[in-house]
Amino acid sequence: MKISKEDFQEMRAKYTAEVRQGKPAQTLTGENTNQTSWLFFNRETLEGLLAQVDEDPKIGGVQIFLSEYTEEVAKKLYPQSYEKVVGSLTLVLCPANLKEGMLTRVELENGGTTYENRGELCPPVCEPDPTDV
Repeated sequence: MKISKEDFQEMRAKYTAEVRQGKPAQTLTGENTNQTSWLFFNRETLEGLLAQVDEDPKIGGVQIFLSEYTEEVAKKLYPQSYEKVVGSLTLVLCPANLKEGMLTRVELENGGTTYENRGELCPPVCEPDPTDV
């Protein structure tokens, strides 16, 4: 699911202020929360991002950011169950090219960059756990 640059920046700031600094992520009530075990992004999402980058497989790719759901973004993306994901780690993906040691995000024709988020998240989608084989 595409998300706005503003939502990405909000989630990234929460991650930087908490998890990256070594603080436990917190729920809406301020309790420490169990963190994400895994995320799944479908092939359509990944191929959509890769279609925007340089065709050279050594240049075109996907930049992956660790981030954390804020209350505001969780309400937008998970309106029925946002309380369960606030404070959870997630990934935000965007198309990028790495050439001669310089990373550049791919700009869309109308400006801006594509940000993808909301793969399947464990928890809450954990059963059966595909890593428990």
